[in-house]
Amino acid sequence: MTRIAIMDDYHGVAMSLADWSGLDVTVFRDHTADPARVIERLLPFDIICPMRERTLLSREVIEALPNLKLIATTGMRNAAIDMAACQDRGIAVTGTSGSATPTPELAMGLILSLARSIPQEGRGMRQGLWQTTVGRSLNGATLGLLGLGKLGQQVAGYARAFNMNLIAWSQNLTAERAAEHGATLVDKATLFRDSDFISIHLVLGERTRGLVGAADLALMKPTAYLINTSRGPIVDETALLKALQEQTIGGAGLDVYGTEPLPADHPIRTLDNAVLTPHLGYVTEDTYRIFYGQTVECIRAWMAGNPVRVIT
Repeated sequence: MTRIAIMDDYHGVAMSLADWSGLDVTVFRDHTADPARVIERLLPFDIICPMRERTLLSREVIEALPNLKLIATTGMRNAAIDMAACQDRGIAVTGTSGSATPTPELAMGLILSLARSIPQEGRGMRQGLWQTTVGRSLNGATLGLLGLGKLGQQVAGYARAFNMNLIAWSQNLTAERAAEHGATLVDKATLFRDSDFISIHLVLGERTRGLVGAADLALMKPTAYLINTSRGPIVDETALLKALQEQTIGGAGLDVYGTEPLPADHPIRTLDNAVLTPHLGYVTEDTYRIFYGQTVECIRAWMAGNPVRVIT
């Protein structure tokens, strides 16, 4: 019988959010980053089902799995899979659709949390305190969007509802496209210099890795906040940590990190001017139902010899 492994099901919900009946499925809820351990646990399986980019499926791993015939990933893009290695081995890689709304919603939640010190005030109340911070209004504040694609556009819509001023920049953004979503196109330096909040909505790639560096952070107002719900390596993590520690910027709202899960002893965990969430951007029941439901559809279609959504 075809053996299937579901990887990194942190919440233990994969089996309840889709119909896996009749399939031989093993669920791994814990995460391991050690390639040798990944190989050891996946060795018996014909099909593996990664959750987004939680586990690196490198050439080393793929070539060490002789039974592997299909990778059914959630989402239609997964930078953690060595596609060339899969092609060399003749391993099919299928993907699913998802939802474009949860990550922009979380980005807006981080903006609100920073503006009104929601985490700090919540902790203070549990300690018996009352009103320890003075918040700031989003009305009239400037939101800089680093990227105005599908997700950035949704954040722009939410920000307009709060009467925020919008400016935007990315390498291929035009003034016309920015204006369609109520934003003004500016250059990168102006975006960092003039924004009260900067929200990143870019795909991680060769051009965007390390795109936000020390020089960009140095341009920010001392009261401005950086929000990243895209990918950790877009921002120079060392430079950001230094800016937060030295309080040269107001703070940061972060959902993504260079290493995930974020190490327990990472110094950013100790900073009061950083609102942190554990890569929750896409983690909603609605999205998971799409992910796991379509994963099962892909597996059943592949097993029946029918066409599937293949990622190339």
